[in-house]
Order: sequence, then C-alpha cells, then structure tokens
Amino acid sequence: MDFFFARFHKFFFERDGKCVRFGRCEFDNRRERALHRYASAIVLSMALIAPTHGFGGDKELGETRYNASCKNCHGKAGKGAASYPKVSGNPVPYTTEKLRAYREGIKQGANSALMIMMAKPLTDEEIDNLAAYLEDAT
Repeated sequence: MDFFFARFHKFFFERDGKCVRFGRCEFDNRRERALHRYASAIVLSMALIAPTHGFGGDKELGETRYNASCKNCHGKAGKGAASYPKVSGNPVPYTTEKLRAYREGIKQGANSALMIMMAKPLTDEEIDNLAAYLEDAT
C-alpha cells in the first residue's frame, strides 16, 4: 500500500521533488509520513467518489422530464403500467446506471429497444434529475 500512496503523492503533489500541496512536506519522520498518506488517501477517495455520485439532481426538473417522456409507459410517478415496470423507489445510483447503460445502447430486458430509443437523447444532467425525482416519487 505504501507504494501506491507514494506513487499517488508523486504524481499529484510533487514538482521537482518538492511537495506543492501541503507546504512543508519533507517526510521527516513516520508521523508526518502517515499524516501525509492519510491526507492523500482522502483526496484520492474524493476524486473517485465524486464523479460517480455527482452532486444530486433537481427533482422538479426530473418530474417535468418524466411527465414529458416517461409517464405514458411507466405510469404516474413511475409506479408501472401494463408490461412496463415500476421505476420509482430505487436508489439514485441504480437509476442513473440503468439510464446511462440504455443511452449507450446496452440491452437490459424485454423492453430494451424502446428504452434505448428513449434514453439516447438524455443528457447526464437530465438523467441525474430523473433519478432524483424517481427515488422518492409518489
């Protein structure tokens, strides 16, 4: 693990052999090295987590988009209708992953052809908004 953190630190925080991020960073002793590795791990974690979870969508815009594009098949508030499944009540990451997969043309079930066609024009922001709305839709 030390190798990983050392490489991470060198790539992101060192210029000409000097740390540019945390002021004095000479790795004088074990305690400073441990603290620096901890700080580097936090930065790495944030960099990996933030892009996947985003900063949340707008539920009102999601509801507007849902009513314009999805309501005819999935029913009011995503409760499902006929052969179209219930899409409300799922966690945001689940819904965003599904919609992005459909947008990329990945088949995931019986109605995939229709969903791929409907998801193609969606932007990342619209997908985030739809997922935010559908998580708690009533």
